[in-house]
Amino acid sequence: MKLATYVHSGRHSYGIVTERGVADIPAAWPDGPASLLEAIQAGPPAIARIREISDAPAVTAIPLADVRLRAPIPAPPKLLGLAVNYAEHHREIDRGADLPAEPRRDTTPRPFLMPTTAVADPGAEIPWCDFSRDIDHEIELAVVIGHVARRIAPADAAACIAGYTIANDISARTATHSAGRAKRPKDDFFDWLHGKWADGFCPLGPYLVTPDEIGDPQDLDLELLVDGEVRQKSNTRHMIFSVLEIVSFCSHLMTLVPGDVIATGTPSGVGIATGKLLKPGQTITCRIEKIGELTNTLAAPPEHFYTPCEK
Repeated sequence: MKLATYVHSGRHSYGIVTERGVADIPAAWPDGPASLLEAIQAGPPAIARIREISDAPAVTAIPLADVRLRAPIPAPPKLLGLAVNYAEHHREIDRGADLPAEPRRDTTPRPFLMPTTAVADPGAEIPWCDFSRDIDHEIELAVVIGHVARRIAPADAAACIAGYTIANDISARTATHSAGRAKRPKDDFFDWLHGKWADGFCPLGPYLVTPDEIGDPQDLDLELLVDGEVRQKSNTRHMIFSVLEIVSFCSHLMTLVPGDVIATGTPSGVGIATGKLLKPGQTITCRIEKIGELTNTLAAPPEHFYTPCEK
């Protein structure tokens, strides 16, 4: 199933995307979960009931053109990213010397937390944060957790996945507040991490696609275009760590709960490596096979950038 969260005539709802349009789930199931997150939290019986609704021809469908799509999970309990999970991306950002010949065997995943205020809707304008003049794009396959997962093995991870969506891990590549700062160890790391936290810097969507429609998550084509020009193009088979290994690893660091979103890393072609950082007003389109297309535009930079502590 393709599941969408949306606004129609001022009403926030969610539904099943069909050839006829979006079948509104709360309208067909008035006493059921009120949101897609609540449906995931309700577990397999709720998902099975929703599947029955999708198969019922009598259910009214709203034309897709008449709704405004939102992120499938607009406020996930947790939002995680994964640093350098494609070898070619690792090499393009001058970290090739740090990458062993067999990284999957000799290294471990590098997850990091992001605030849920970073989530943005499909079609939304991405705000240009006031602490960086250099903004970049990163297309990523995102996995949505469907069951509580704590210290699970990779072999058990598939049963904990509710579905998949697209993430664009927008990144601030420099920090204006570094000017005049005394150098300390790990400054570069924290500047990089802060560059993942800005409001609206993680568009998600357009749909949550259930695992039965995805099949093998390690064989999905993905590409990112800026104003129609292909900037990133790869396949999820090139991940260093698979989706199941990532879910397992994260579950040993923290308890994963239904609705958590994990972005699984980006392939090569980012702007910091190619010299093509994003410009104001550009349109970024992310496509992943079997999921769809996520498109956003970048807003203009602010008139004034942030200077901390009254420098």
